[in-house]
Amino acid sequence: MDHTHTREEPEARSSLRGGRLGVIGIVFFVVAAAAPLVGMTGAVPIAIVLGNGAAAPGAYLAVGLTLLLFSVGYAAMSQRVTNAGAFFAYIGRGLGRHLGLGAAFVSLIAYIGIQLAIFGFFGGLMSGQMAALGVDLPWWFWTLAAWLVITALSLASVDVGAKVLGVLMLLELASLVVTAIAILIDGGPAGYDFAASFSPSAILVGGLAGSAGIAFAFAFASFIGFEATAIYGEESKNPKRVVPRATYLAVGVITTLFAVTAFALVTGMGASSVVAKTVEYSTVDGVPLADPAAVLFTLATQYVGSWMATVMSVLVISSLFAGALAFQNAACRYVFALARGGVLPRALGGTNANGAPQRGSLTTSAVTAAVIITFIIAGLEPVLHMFYWFSGLAVVAIVLIEALVCVAVIAFFRRHRDGENIFTTTIAPLIAMAGLLIGEYLLMSRFGLLAGTTAEGVDPAATSWGLSPLGWVLVLLPFAVLLVGWMLSHLRRPENEAFVRDELS
Repeated sequence: MDHTHTREEPEARSSLRGGRLGVIGIVFFVVAAAAPLVGMTGAVPIAIVLGNGAAAPGAYLAVGLTLLLFSVGYAAMSQRVTNAGAFFAYIGRGLGRHLGLGAAFVSLIAYIGIQLAIFGFFGGLMSGQMAALGVDLPWWFWTLAAWLVITALSLASVDVGAKVLGVLMLLELASLVVTAIAILIDGGPAGYDFAASFSPSAILVGGLAGSAGIAFAFAFASFIGFEATAIYGEESKNPKRVVPRATYLAVGVITTLFAVTAFALVTGMGASSVVAKTVEYSTVDGVPLADPAAVLFTLATQYVGSWMATVMSVLVISSLFAGALAFQNAACRYVFALARGGVLPRALGGTNANGAPQRGSLTTSAVTAAVIITFIIAGLEPVLHMFYWFSGLAVVAIVLIEALVCVAVIAFFRRHRDGENIFTTTIAPLIAMAGLLIGEYLLMSRFGLLAGTTAEGVDPAATSWGLSPLGWVLVLLPFAVLLVGWMLSHLRRPENEAFVRDELS
């Protein structure tokens, strides 16, 4: 069922206002969620040192191609279902309402989790940068300030948020593109070595159980958020046309940006010496990778100028803010769709005069505020704890749901063979599912490295699994939530009929 309504319809206050977003507006939200500058400063240096070295760009390209194949079936489903809770709507249509409801709750904890991770990183980074300028305030002051502004923006019309993200994203992308072009024009100390970065043998060096697996795990983690295109379908100008185009464009932009910029970093340091140089640039007080952002900043200074490094240090902050706003919008639309379907209290499903899901947004903000306050009271660290724990949880949850979407696409089109070709409905989703399942295994087996939750005495770079009790809880939580949601759906069948009729039809 298409929930897009015009302003004059009587259901307008229970529907998101359509016609607000075009392809570019949706892409801004999605690329902001991927936070490419944060990925380049945080994940890529670790993928180089602990992963497959100069072939890290190839790992990002391989993951991007996998997600492009995922997008084929995902975009095809968007032609049939327009819903603010895209993931669970697609899974519900393909695999049944019970699994769809379980997927809804997994998606919700994923988006709230990554938002909390970004809030933690934002507060920690902002506190450090402002302290260097003489403004010494605790991390939670900056986190709560960002929380307040993001809540306000999420209550405005969705196109207002898109315009804010548009400005931030253009600046962020420009800084990465200018730096990459400057390095590639120069050629670095040893010129281009495409084989070292993109040949299959280099990408898979060390095997999936070893260094290649680590690189792939960080690459998958860097792409989280690209799938949010369909969430904005109800608010787009023409969802049947806009969502597929936005999906392909977003995946293409993110993949190209990560692969090309990572290749520029490798070229700037020299393929044969990239690991040693990355360690050198990121070491603080004898601890390698203590400051991974210094790798990009050092190369920006060397090939562009010190001003670019200064600009980038500011844009990392804006990138985090943009990401938090993007995931706030995604999470509150899931709350809205679940409430409209009767799974959550229906009172949470209304929209305000701007057509924004007001109660869903306030509910999302209340949850994130409660967690932030808990971390403050417990004296936990914003980056080491909030960022790493919740980002690890979120990416495991999202990849799980993406794999289920692939199965749902195949199942749905087996029952509805009307116009779609076999590549779109079967081959692409099957290949994507295989890649996603491999990615899920790598993320789970390297969860201790991603989330900082290894058992005492275990070296996460050398040993798979080896998680602490907290690590096991976090890595298994998405599967537990999926099972609980599935069971609750079975137990509450009468209440779910409205959910099936309104959200999964």
